Amino acid sequence: MSRRRRVIHKEVKRDSRYASPLVARLISAVMLAGKKSVAEKIVYGAIDKSREGSDTVDPLETLNKAIENVRPRLEVKSRRVGGATYQVPMEVPQDRQVALAMRWLVTFANKRKGVAMKDALAYELRDAAAGQGNGIKKRDDMHKMAQANRAFAHFRWGK
Repeated sequence: MSRRRRVIHKEVKRDSRYASPLVARLISAVMLAGKKSVAEKIVYGAIDKSREGSDTVDPLETLNKAIENVRPRLEVKSRRVGGATYQVPMEVPQDRQVALAMRWLVTFANKRKGVAMKDALAYELRDAAAGQGNGIKKRDDMHKMAQANRAFAHFRWGK
């Protein structure tokens, strides 16, 4: 029997402007100290700014493409077997893929010093949608680590 508790999945919330659950999750990822209105201004401004210069009709196209490009498909998890710890490559669940992609985009936007958060997030989204930038590099590093440790894939039992 598992030692962990069951995950309680909450209902999907949607944001006020686009009625998108993806944008609502991004707002939550950007939010600090419960300041949701500030986070909404940052995210909506970043989405508007990331669209500039492109001829897309859908306002969320850049965001969707960026999340899709940054999502990791594989990750390594530590598994202790017989006194040794192995890095076992595992497939990442869909929900965690999106959560990691958003966390990475927000973290790398936050690390851009001297730039307003709205602009930094817009640059990260634009770079990720184009298939370059820090989020893509992080995903590739994660995939390389999983590829390097694929010899231990036979330890992938349970979860």
